[in-house]
Amino acid sequence: MRSRLLTGLWAHPDFVRLWAGNSISVFGSLIGGLALQFTAILWLDASAAEVAILAASQLIPGFLVSIAAGVWVDRLRRRPIMIAADLGRAAALFSIPIAAGFDSLTMVQLYAVGLVVSTLAVFFDSAYQSYLPALVEREDLIEGNAKMQGTASAVEVVSFSISGWLVQLLRAPGAVAVDAASFVCSAFFVWRIRTPEHARPSPEEQTGFATEAADGFRVVFRDGLLRPIALATAVQALASQVISVLFLLYLSGEVGFEPGVLGMIFAIGGVTSVAGAWVANRGILLFGGVGPTIVVSALFRAGGALFMPLCTDAGWLGVSFLVANQLVTDPFWTMFNIHDVSLRQAITPERLQGRMFANFRLLEFGSALAGTALAAALGATVGLRAGMFAACGLMFVSVAVLAASPVMRVRHAPPPQVLAEEVA
Repeated sequence: MRSRLLTGLWAHPDFVRLWAGNSISVFGSLIGGLALQFTAILWLDASAAEVAILAASQLIPGFLVSIAAGVWVDRLRRRPIMIAADLGRAAALFSIPIAAGFDSLTMVQLYAVGLVVSTLAVFFDSAYQSYLPALVEREDLIEGNAKMQGTASAVEVVSFSISGWLVQLLRAPGAVAVDAASFVCSAFFVWRIRTPEHARPSPEEQTGFATEAADGFRVVFRDGLLRPIALATAVQALASQVISVLFLLYLSGEVGFEPGVLGMIFAIGGVTSVAGAWVANRGILLFGGVGPTIVVSALFRAGGALFMPLCTDAGWLGVSFLVANQLVTDPFWTMFNIHDVSLRQAITPERLQGRMFANFRLLEFGSALAGTALAAALGATVGLRAGMFAACGLMFVSVAVLAASPVMRVRHAPPPQVLAEEVA
C-alpha cells in the first residue's frame, strides 16, 4: 500500500486526508466550544441556570443516542456518515451568526444547536474510530492513533492561545462560524478518501435493532480484555468528571488563582501531550508491551492528578504543583488513550467496531453524568479539596482493575477472530 519503512502513514494519502479533516475540525471545535458559551453569556446575557442547561444539552445526547449510533455505524458505510455529520454540524452552527446578524438569536436556538451538534458528534466519533482500522493495517493502528492524538494536542495549545482573541475580534457568534467552517473542511477531506470500505450487511443479514444492539453489549462484556477496560473506563470517567467540576472552583475560589495564570499553566499540558503522542508514534512500548503500557500510563495519570488537591496556595509552590500535574498527567493520559483505543480497535471484529465504541461512549457519558451528581454531593459535604482527593482515589481503583486483569499480560494485540466467534 505504501512504504512504511520510509515515511510510515504520512505516505498513505487517505490516512493523511482523514488526519487533515479531523485536525481542522478539532481546532474549530475547541474554539467553537468557548465561543458558544460566550455567545450565551455576552450576547444574550444568559443566567447561570441557562449556561448550565446549555452545557447539559451538549452532554445528554451522548448518553441517549450512543447505542443507536453504534448499530447504524455497523449497518451503513461509515464515510458517508462522517460527511453527513460534519455538514449537519456546520449547518447548525452557521445558524448562530446568521440569527445574530438579524438580531433574532435566542437561548432556545443555542440549546437546539447544542443538541444537534452533540448528537451528530456521537455518530461522527463512532464512525471515525470504527473507520480507521479499515483504512490502515492492523499493525499501524498505534501509529495512526498517535498521529491523530499528537496533532489534536498541538492544536489544543494553539486554540487555547487564540480562542479568546478570536471571540474578541469576531465577537462570539462570529467565532462560532470558525467552528462551522472547520466542519465543512473536514467533510471535504473525508469525501476525498478513496479507500473502499468493507461490504456492509445486507437487509437480509440484519437481525433487528435490539439483537444487533445486544451483540454490542456482548462483544464488550463477554471478552476478557474489553470487559475490564470498560469497567476501568467507567470508574475513570466518574473520577475525571468529579475533578473537572471541582478543580476550577477550588483553584480559583479557595486557593485564589487568577484565570489568566491557570490558562497559561494548562497550556503546558497541551505541549506535554504532544510529547506523549510522539513517544507512542515511535512505536516505543516503555513498559514491555501494549497492556503494561496501558496500566502504567493509567498509574502515572492517577498519580499526577494528586498534585491538584495538594496545591494549597497561589504562590510558587502552588504553581509548581499545578505544573507538575501538567508534566505528569497529560503525556501519560495521551499515551493511555492511544494504546487503549488501538487495542480495542485491533481485537474487535470489523463488523462490530461501531457498537463496541458506542458502548464505551455510553459508559463514559453515563459515568460523567453520575460524576456531576457525585461532585455536587462531595462539594457540599466534605468540601472541594477532600472531594478531589476522593476522585483521585477512584482513579487508583481504575488502575487496580486494569492491573488485576488479563490486560496487564498483553504484549501484542490478539487477533479479532476470537471475539467474532463469541457473538456469531
